[in-house]
Amino acid sequence: MTDGGINLGAAPATSLGSNDLHNHSGPPPRDLSNPAGAVIVDNPMPHRLPEGENAAPLEVIGTTASDKLVIIMVGLPATGKTHIAKRICRFLSFFHDIPSMLFNVGDYRRQLFGAKMPADFYDPSNAEGLASRTMACDAALADLIDYVKQDGVRVAAFDATNSTRERRRHIMQRLKDAGLGAKRMFVESICDQEGLLEENIRKVKLSTPDYRDMDPEEAVIDFKKRRENYLKVYEPIDEIDGPHVKIINSKKFIVCNIRGYLPLKVVHFVMNLHTLPRTFYLTRHGQSEYNLLGKIGGDSGLTPAGTEYARRLALFAKEYIANDAEEDPSTGEEVKTARPARLWTSTLRRTKETAQFIEHNTIHHTYDNGDTIAWMQFRPMARRNLDELYAGTCDGMTYKEIEKVYPDEFERRQRDKLAYRYPRGESYMDVTLRLEPLAQEMERTREPVLIVAHQGILRILYAYFMGLDRKEAPYVSIPLNNVIELTPHAYGCNEKRFCLMAKEEMLNDGQDEPVTSMPTKRRSIHGTTAEAVPATHYSTDPVMNAPSC
Repeated sequence: MTDGGINLGAAPATSLGSNDLHNHSGPPPRDLSNPAGAVIVDNPMPHRLPEGENAAPLEVIGTTASDKLVIIMVGLPATGKTHIAKRICRFLSFFHDIPSMLFNVGDYRRQLFGAKMPADFYDPSNAEGLASRTMACDAALADLIDYVKQDGVRVAAFDATNSTRERRRHIMQRLKDAGLGAKRMFVESICDQEGLLEENIRKVKLSTPDYRDMDPEEAVIDFKKRRENYLKVYEPIDEIDGPHVKIINSKKFIVCNIRGYLPLKVVHFVMNLHTLPRTFYLTRHGQSEYNLLGKIGGDSGLTPAGTEYARRLALFAKEYIANDAEEDPSTGEEVKTARPARLWTSTLRRTKETAQFIEHNTIHHTYDNGDTIAWMQFRPMARRNLDELYAGTCDGMTYKEIEKVYPDEFERRQRDKLAYRYPRGESYMDVTLRLEPLAQEMERTREPVLIVAHQGILRILYAYFMGLDRKEAPYVSIPLNNVIELTPHAYGCNEKRFCLMAKEEMLNDGQDEPVTSMPTKRRSIHGTTAEAVPATHYSTDPVMNAPSC
């Protein structure tokens, strides 16, 4: 049976796979009939699902309790091993609720022997240095084994150069002797492009504790000597070592003897990774008609204030995102060069209207391999998995109406906002599942991406890249009229926030929940930089004040 095009039939049976859902056996049968005297909900612009679709996922794929995996990283310094290992752990823990932990031998070495070790400490002929590094390796292995022995699904990433077959055999023997019963696989990262290697050294390695407070040029010289010492004994992975995936310059992949759900999931994920810098720009749609009324969901258009934000966003995209600014070494002046840029919106009207003024200029872009293509900047791409969390029966209601009409539902959502599923609608957990492929595409893309979406969607993407626990995601502050710039890197993610409207223009989105027991909405800063940037040059309406924050 349908109501306004929305499937009101029973949702398909769901196989719950994540730990958050294991303990959520489901509420008792709900009485969704309107009580006498209840508020009559006026929802003239409902959020409609395509014919034949249901908001709830058909299946939540999980793992069995026997699935344990140890990932052993291999590669010379400055090849992106730590970045890859961190991203694997982050992806599995956030999107699949699999406990995952990184064991970095460098951290153990610094704890045991200090950070400031000379390059000859890594010389293979230095017996004392070799013994010290082996001690650090064994200490990390001991903690890894204790971690994997715990009950349930576990993924552990052993992050070190592991550059010789002897060292790899030593690791495998320790794991075998421990009787873990875990699958094991190697992930080798190779980087032999000089330009990329130099960039990795200067942008990543010089910021590590080993080179903190050291002159950059001296640090580069010392690091290259350290790398040469590892190169003397380096033995690439081959079939003898066992199951592995070899990553060559983030472009070529060799997969050998990989089997099983988790190992194959890891392989698929790393094939989307790269270490090149890239930036994401997250923004909510401009103020919508339902924002003004305090209604959630729906498919309403923009208010005049929302349209003004759309114009300012177009200017911001043109001046800031569409151009790469670099300093001319001869003059010291800033030179802007047009660059490729992507634009993603949801399929809902308010996000498309917010992107309507963004220009789609065609530029010619030359890739590293010499190929030149014609690229349309901000070619609009509407994506269903960016649609707002579907509120089901509550679509088009205000929070006060929900509290009055469905007090039990309102209270359930208070108790567990992450796992709570609206009647015939979605939960944050459901939305997280449908955002997984999009997050992988974000990991893969090399161009800046402007994402115009909705509060619930952007909360999840923000939490993933900023390293937040997903239980915090429903409370992240994503206000209207702001652009959030995220720049992921090997050891975290940097953030800037651009306010495109003046304080006196900042209109409430009408969606504050009338409760006092919910955790405070938070803006969590986990990057090395976090700035609120006044965007004073994006006013297009002379009646409005110049934007400031």
